[in-house]
Amino acid sequence: MEESKTIPHEIGGVRSDAFRFGLHGVKSDILGSHPLESSYHSTKIRQEEMKRKILANTYGSALPMKLELDRQILSRFHRPPGAIPSSMVGLEALTGFLEGFGFEDYLNDPKESESFRPADMHHGMEVRLGLSRGPVCPSFI
Repeated sequence: MEESKTIPHEIGGVRSDAFRFGLHGVKSDILGSHPLESSYHSTKIRQEEMKRKILANTYGSALPMKLELDRQILSRFHRPPGAIPSSMVGLEALTGFLEGFGFEDYLNDPKESESFRPADMHHGMEVRLGLSRGPVCPSFI
Protein backbone atom coordinates (compact mmCIF):
# COMPACT_ATOMS: atom_id res chain seq x y z
CA MET A 1 0.00 0.00 0.00
CA GLU A 2 1.21 3.44 -0.82
CA GLU A 3 1.36 5.98 1.95
CA SER A 4 -0.69 9.10 1.70
CA LYS A 5 1.38 12.01 0.37
CA THR A 6 -0.56 14.72 2.14
CA ILE A 7 0.85 16.99 4.78
CA PRO A 8 -1.15 16.81 8.02
CA HIS A 9 -2.49 20.17 9.06
CA GLU A 10 -4.65 21.56 11.78
CA ILE A 11 -7.98 23.25 11.35
CA GLY A 12 -7.26 26.59 9.81
CA GLY A 13 -4.46 25.18 7.65
CA VAL A 14 -1.50 26.61 9.59
CA ARG A 15 0.48 24.64 12.17
CA SER A 16 2.15 27.67 13.76
CA ASP A 17 1.28 31.26 13.05
CA ALA A 18 4.45 33.31 13.59
CA PHE A 19 2.66 36.59 13.02
CA ARG A 20 0.15 35.97 15.82
CA PHE A 21 2.25 34.06 18.37
CA GLY A 22 5.87 34.95 17.57
CA LEU A 23 8.63 32.62 16.53
CA HIS A 24 8.51 29.13 17.93
CA GLY A 25 11.45 28.20 20.14
CA VAL A 26 12.70 24.68 20.75
CA LYS A 27 14.17 25.65 24.12
CA SER A 28 10.73 26.06 25.68
CA ASP A 29 9.82 22.50 24.60
CA ILE A 30 13.01 20.97 26.01
CA LEU A 31 13.29 22.86 29.28
CA GLY A 32 10.55 22.93 31.83
CA SER A 33 9.57 25.89 33.90
CA HIS A 34 11.92 27.53 36.38
CA PRO A 35 12.65 25.27 39.39
CA LEU A 36 11.20 27.84 41.76
CA GLU A 37 7.98 27.99 39.73
CA SER A 38 7.58 24.19 39.69
CA SER A 39 8.27 24.10 43.43
CA TYR A 40 5.64 26.80 44.01
CA HIS A 41 3.02 24.86 42.01
CA SER A 42 3.77 21.54 43.72
CA THR A 43 3.58 23.21 47.15
CA LYS A 44 0.28 24.84 46.21
CA ILE A 45 -1.14 21.46 45.13
CA ARG A 46 0.06 19.78 48.33
CA GLN A 47 -1.51 22.54 50.47
CA GLU A 48 -4.85 22.16 48.64
CA GLU A 49 -4.79 18.38 49.16
CA MET A 50 -3.99 18.84 52.84
CA LYS A 51 -6.82 21.36 53.21
CA ARG A 52 -9.24 18.89 51.58
CA LYS A 53 -8.11 16.10 53.92
CA ILE A 54 -8.52 18.34 56.97
CA LEU A 55 -12.03 19.34 55.85
CA ALA A 56 -12.93 15.68 55.19
CA ASN A 57 -11.67 14.59 58.61
CA THR A 58 -13.40 17.48 60.38
CA TYR A 59 -16.75 17.80 58.57
CA GLY A 60 -17.05 14.56 56.60
CA SER A 61 -16.31 13.67 52.99
CA ALA A 62 -19.36 15.47 51.57
CA LEU A 63 -18.02 18.99 52.22
CA PRO A 64 -14.84 18.71 50.09
CA MET A 65 -16.91 17.18 47.27
CA LYS A 66 -19.43 20.03 47.49
CA LEU A 67 -16.67 22.64 47.48
CA GLU A 68 -15.05 20.98 44.45
CA LEU A 69 -18.39 20.95 42.62
CA ASP A 70 -18.91 24.65 43.45
CA ARG A 71 -15.38 25.41 42.23
CA GLN A 72 -16.03 23.62 38.93
CA ILE A 73 -19.31 25.47 38.42
CA LEU A 74 -17.85 28.89 39.21
CA SER A 75 -14.76 28.40 37.04
CA ARG A 76 -16.73 27.29 34.00
CA PHE A 77 -18.34 30.49 32.80
CA HIS A 78 -16.22 33.27 31.30
CA ARG A 79 -16.95 36.31 29.22
CA PRO A 80 -15.69 36.19 25.65
CA PRO A 81 -12.23 37.70 25.23
CA GLY A 82 -12.42 41.41 24.67
CA ALA A 83 -12.44 44.74 26.42
CA ILE A 84 -14.21 43.61 29.62
CA PRO A 85 -12.46 40.69 31.39
CA SER A 86 -14.24 38.17 33.60
CA SER A 87 -13.91 39.12 37.25
CA MET A 88 -14.52 35.62 38.68
CA VAL A 89 -15.30 37.08 42.12
CA GLY A 90 -17.31 34.02 43.18
CA LEU A 91 -14.42 31.67 42.44
CA GLU A 92 -11.94 33.97 44.17
CA ALA A 93 -14.16 34.09 47.26
CA LEU A 94 -14.56 30.30 47.28
CA THR A 95 -10.84 29.56 46.88
CA GLY A 96 -9.75 32.25 49.33
CA PHE A 97 -7.83 34.23 46.73
CA LEU A 98 -9.57 37.45 47.80
CA GLU A 99 -7.53 37.41 51.00
CA GLY A 100 -4.30 37.05 49.02
CA PHE A 101 -2.02 39.99 48.43
CA GLY A 102 -0.27 39.74 45.06
CA PHE A 103 2.18 41.93 43.22
CA GLU A 104 -0.63 43.54 41.24
CA ASP A 105 -1.98 44.95 44.49
CA TYR A 106 1.06 47.11 45.13
CA LEU A 107 2.70 47.32 41.69
CA ASN A 108 1.17 48.41 38.42
CA ASP A 109 -1.38 46.20 36.73
CA PRO A 110 0.26 44.38 33.78
CA LYS A 111 -2.74 45.28 31.62
CA GLU A 112 -1.87 48.96 31.96
CA SER A 113 1.70 48.58 30.69
CA GLU A 114 2.92 50.04 27.41
CA SER A 115 3.67 46.63 25.92
CA PHE A 116 0.16 45.26 26.50
CA ARG A 117 -1.78 44.35 23.38
CA PRO A 118 -5.57 44.22 23.66
CA ALA A 119 -7.23 40.89 23.06
CA ASP A 120 -8.43 40.02 19.60
CA MET A 121 -12.00 38.96 20.26
CA HIS A 122 -12.35 37.04 16.98
CA HIS A 123 -9.19 35.00 17.49
CA GLY A 124 -10.14 34.33 21.12
CA MET A 125 -13.46 32.86 20.06
CA GLU A 126 -11.74 30.77 17.35
CA VAL A 127 -9.43 29.29 20.00
CA ARG A 128 -12.32 28.72 22.36
CA LEU A 129 -14.36 26.89 19.69
CA GLY A 130 -11.37 24.82 18.56
CA LEU A 131 -11.03 26.41 15.13
CA SER A 132 -7.56 27.82 15.82
CA ARG A 133 -4.58 27.07 18.05
CA GLY A 134 -2.44 29.16 20.32
CA PRO A 135 -3.00 31.38 23.30
CA VAL A 136 -6.33 33.16 23.49
CA CYS A 137 -4.62 36.48 24.02
CA PRO A 138 -0.91 37.03 23.33
CA SER A 139 -0.78 39.96 25.70
CA PHE A 140 2.84 41.12 25.61
CA ILE A 141 5.04 41.99 22.67
